[in-house]
Amino acid sequence: MRIFINSIVIVTAFILFGCNPFAPRLYDQPVDYFGLQDQFTTDAIFSNFRYSYNFKDTISYGRLLSPEFTFIYRNYDKGIDVTWGKDQDMISTFGLFQASQSLDLSWNNVVIDVGDSLVKDISRGFTLTVIFSANDVVRIDGRANFRLVRASSSDEWKIIRWRDESNF
Repeated sequence: MRIFINSIVIVTAFILFGCNPFAPRLYDQPVDYFGLQDQFTTDAIFSNFRYSYNFKDTISYGRLLSPEFTFIYRNYDKGIDVTWGKDQDMISTFGLFQASQSLDLSWNNVVIDVGDSLVKDISRGFTLTVIFSANDVVRIDGRANFRLVRASSSDEWKIIRWRDESNF
């Protein structure tokens, strides 16, 4: 009985003095503590992109995209390009994140990197492994072409266009 009363007194003291031992600790570390970077370099864009996929984080993914973002892929069956904007891409990406048990995105070689301090066109390979279940694993080796933009060299880069050239 005495141990029980002592435990109640200790817990009450924690709560009265603003400390709840049962609540998770709030992080006061900067964002990069979690693996995210400021997007002042194009490498940071790809690092944050990988982070957002591997951790299925739609908030960090949304930060990558310009409000004028366009996603493009080739529908080889119909022989046409299919496009959509940021809102549809966010819905599609959220659906992928929810449907999969895990994702593993790796960026491969950079094929093209041209542009200046405000507009960059970057084409690079990637490998994406999507695990829907133990019996349903999809591996995609592809290439993605990105156009990155920013208003000034003191602004962060954003993806304004992504053309996926995977043949899946």
